[in-house]
Amino acid sequence: MVTAQPGVPRIGVLALQGGVREHIDALAALQALPVPIRRPADLVGPDGVRVDGLVLPGGESSVLDRLARIFELTNPLREVIAQGLPTLGTCAGLILLAREIENPAPGQTSLGVLDVTVDRNAFGSQVHSEVADVDTVWGPVRAAFIRAPRIVRVGEGVREAARHRGQVVAVEQGNVIGIAFHPELTGDTTVHRRLLQLVSAPSCDEGPAARQ
Repeated sequence: MVTAQPGVPRIGVLALQGGVREHIDALAALQALPVPIRRPADLVGPDGVRVDGLVLPGGESSVLDRLARIFELTNPLREVIAQGLPTLGTCAGLILLAREIENPAPGQTSLGVLDVTVDRNAFGSQVHSEVADVDTVWGPVRAAFIRAPRIVRVGEGVREAARHRGQVVAVEQGNVIGIAFHPELTGDTTVHRRLLQLVSAPSCDEGPAARQ
């Protein structure tokens, strides 16, 4: 287990597939300690939850779902997030967090801890990828959209945080942030800073567990 210096937040990064390294670099640039999460013991031990926050990176959402189940991480992830662990999901990570998925891959499931419905690949295929400036409630973000989903339903208690081309692309619900884009690919740390703000807050008064 990696040891952090006193006062330095330990942020787990689900390291099964996708843009793991970019998130690790973004967190390190903010003086946080990134901790790769590959097995349940990386996340939870006899002493409780071993990280102060969590990032679910982009990648292929159905592959992330399948690997999380293979490595027996699905239930531990769901439990720590529902208990209030500050969590950021980007692109495929957003899909993994969502309560409902439109057009899922065969057998695809999700953690169901963020009360939204997402439509996979709603912004088009790889050739429709773009980099755009997005105004969010946390500040302007330079964002990469790559086979990006859109949020088609926002549940009660979920705050819309950004739109792009008329579609909801970022939300926040208690301790959970979900975004459809990749700020880590452009070097923008605005959303990672918001995650660290949640980590440093005394508590998350309205985590998903309180509304389920």
